Amino acid sequence: MPKIIIDNIPVEVAEGVNILEAVRSIGITIPHFCWHPALGKAGACRACAVKMMEGPVKGIQMSCMLPAQDGMVVSTTDKEAVAMRRAVIEWLMINHPHDCPVCDEGGECQLQDYTIAGGHGIRRYDGLKRTHVNQYLGEFIEHEMNRCIQCYRCVRFYQEYAGGTDFGVMGRSGNVYFGRQQDGQLESPFSGNLADICPTGVFTDKTARFRARYWDYDMAPSVCPHCSLGCSTVPMARYRELLKVTARRNDAVNDWFICDRGRFSNTAVNAPGRPRQALVDGNSVTLNTALDSVSERILAFIKQHGSESLAIIGSPRMSHEGNIMAARLRDALNAGALCYFDDTPKANSTIDAVSQLNTKNAASQEDVRRADMVVLAGCNLLLDEAPMMALAVRQAWRDGAKVYIVGTEYPPDHALLQLFEAEEILSLDDVLLTEAKRPVIICGTDPAVPKIPPSIYGAKLVYILCGPNAFGCARLAVKHNAVSCSEAFAPGKIKGIITFEADIPAAAFEGVTLLAAADWQATDLIQRAEVVLPVTSWVEMEGTFVNFEGRAQHFSKIMNPGLPIKGLDPSGHPPREHGTVAPGGDVLPSRDIIAEIIRRCGRESVGTPPTAETDCFLTAELTEKTSCAKQL
Repeated sequence: MPKIIIDNIPVEVAEGVNILEAVRSIGITIPHFCWHPALGKAGACRACAVKMMEGPVKGIQMSCMLPAQDGMVVSTTDKEAVAMRRAVIEWLMINHPHDCPVCDEGGECQLQDYTIAGGHGIRRYDGLKRTHVNQYLGEFIEHEMNRCIQCYRCVRFYQEYAGGTDFGVMGRSGNVYFGRQQDGQLESPFSGNLADICPTGVFTDKTARFRARYWDYDMAPSVCPHCSLGCSTVPMARYRELLKVTARRNDAVNDWFICDRGRFSNTAVNAPGRPRQALVDGNSVTLNTALDSVSERILAFIKQHGSESLAIIGSPRMSHEGNIMAARLRDALNAGALCYFDDTPKANSTIDAVSQLNTKNAASQEDVRRADMVVLAGCNLLLDEAPMMALAVRQAWRDGAKVYIVGTEYPPDHALLQLFEAEEILSLDDVLLTEAKRPVIICGTDPAVPKIPPSIYGAKLVYILCGPNAFGCARLAVKHNAVSCSEAFAPGKIKGIITFEADIPAAAFEGVTLLAAADWQATDLIQRAEVVLPVTSWVEMEGTFVNFEGRAQHFSKIMNPGLPIKGLDPSGHPPREHGTVAPGGDVLPSRDIIAEIIRRCGRESVGTPPTAETDCFLTAELTEKTSCAKQL
């Protein structure tokens, strides 16, 4: 390992680490724009100058381009290096519009930070500035080309890292343009990362445009709930409205990036039609009254039909704590069935998949990125089911991994093959896994797909599951003898149900009394329920999701529940009555709703709702890295 000296501090770094990374490792910050940990070096911005005092090279050097070598003596404070960095930043600012007051990047802009930190306060250039015409890049990304400093991060991410082909760089010398050949929606399912990767305000989140500054947001570490991968995110809210979601670095999971579905799917949280008011037989009541009513109806139902006629239904999109409490409710009421999945084939295939995983063979996204062979078996719809997994496969392919697609049941689509080259084979027997040192097999849970034979267990496994907590639900289903909804209702003994955040068509329950439905989405079940219990979404509570690999990840509360201020009244003014709860804020997490039902039904106390059950996951990641992609 190379031993170097940085500003009189001896440092030992890993082989291949550049000087910029070595400097950062001891807490010294020098300006840099083009370098990014996920993209590597480019040497485009010329802002990270240091002076090499001793060693193989001497003089002013770009620290991102220079690998650390034994005997190097580095100075970041030398007058020449400081002057070089100041001059470069001043050059970069010559054509910049200086529009920080109206730029959505204000407060989280690297250019802003490094310009001020470098001592610049007065603009000396009084000539004409180079200007560009902005492009329409779709409904999600705003384009302001005049702020560009030509760091090339955007095109390097879009084309090289994410495999996009409809965005690039045009021009020459100091007159270059980053955009599309013509206006239009960016086609990559990862295009939203341009807002995170850009160190200035060229690409910003259009959905939150002019809504808040960085310091105005309520934000906390969270986990994406839109598929089973469990990518790390930082949701940002203001005035009880989820305004945007940014990527949060997690090396073992999503690394630095997230997909557009995870970034821009805020509509359901802010929807005016979202269930926010407790209802009893269609009449608005307080949550307390609704809980009393549902408890009375449950007791009356049990007295009339027997507890074995009642079913409790959880959901793979409900937090792990909520699903644990659903099992406790079944036990407290001695209900006839506990369900986590809607149909038997899905339940069985998910439970079978989870049962095959352990701490040695369960692959993370990082394992996929580092694999030297990737086999896709029965899951070509990666861009619909789990986009970030497709991006992880691309990184493995870029590093030389062979990619195989097994069988003809799921022919690869064009969008997937744009990300990586793959060889189609008929069966797993045609893959020589022994030739690979780090093979990974990615499988779907479709019951029609042939089972993975034990002979290939030398490879690590990935199963794409059906929800953010499907792994946890599968483990709970085995532990608590849960059955699928179709199995529970087949004999006709179930006459009443209570559902919690379940995505099951109401038609599946014809002839069954839907006593109560708790949810934060306006599902069919909510429309049919005798008692509607509104609950918090994942950004309005704390909880845990267990992702596809069995990694339990804690997510934090971002904002208080309630109707967004701009949706309170057509005039835009909040109600003038004083109250302790915001309009629409009379809600609880599903786990607390269940605890209250148990208590009001006179069953034994359940105490504080649980945080997790350790036998239901493989890896506990309850304390995670909280840095986001902006914080380089």
